[in-house]
Amino acid sequence: MVDWKLYQAVLFDLDGVLTDTARVHAKAWKETFDEFLGANDQPPFTIEGDYRTFVDGRPRYQGVATFLASRGIALPWGEPSDGPDEETICGVGNRKNELVNQLIATNGVAVYPGSLRLIEYLADRNLKMGVVTSSANARTVLAGANLERFFEVRVDGELAAKLGLAGKPHPDPFLTAAELLAVDPSDTVVLEDATSGVAAGKAGGFGLVVGVNRHDDAQALREAGADVVVEDLGALVG
Repeated sequence: MVDWKLYQAVLFDLDGVLTDTARVHAKAWKETFDEFLGANDQPPFTIEGDYRTFVDGRPRYQGVATFLASRGIALPWGEPSDGPDEETICGVGNRKNELVNQLIATNGVAVYPGSLRLIEYLADRNLKMGVVTSSANARTVLAGANLERFFEVRVDGELAAKLGLAGKPHPDPFLTAAELLAVDPSDTVVLEDATSGVAAGKAGGFGLVVGVNRHDDAQALREAGADVVVEDLGALVG
């Protein structure tokens, strides 16, 4: 399906592509938002609708702002240092982050077997690899999954904030990773499970954008710009 000899590097999203932590994030988002929405007489947060549409793949605070705007709720942005009980965009986002860390500490991190097979396959062929994620927990997740050694570059929520990068669906995080790896985007493959990430890869002019169909949304991934859609990354092992 993919001729890896045509490419020099591969950029992986983290949650839902490498690790089965997307459901952990979704659970934390739902708990966070349901508590907030209940206090504001709003219907509950939904995973299939709200999470996929407004939150998945976006930087944490941007996800909060985008979802709340969809419900007609306006909050002050606040500061990244806001406590998790403060009613600001940052405060709500920090509450979610606190919950994610608790869930990871309790349940650990699961790696998709097919993703691990692909990583090892690419490592054997000396392709450069990087992780591009909006998560600020990337370091913790990669360490918990014992995957750090495979990746030369990690562009995560922390680095994006430091550099002032626009989040997905803007291509900036992927372009930054390609620059750090010293490869041209046209020689690089992007692997994503979120439509926002697929759109970012397409907008960045990457050589190949692969959609990973974790949520039964293959058509949406294609419409967002995926050149190839697979059910599992193991399918890309030659």
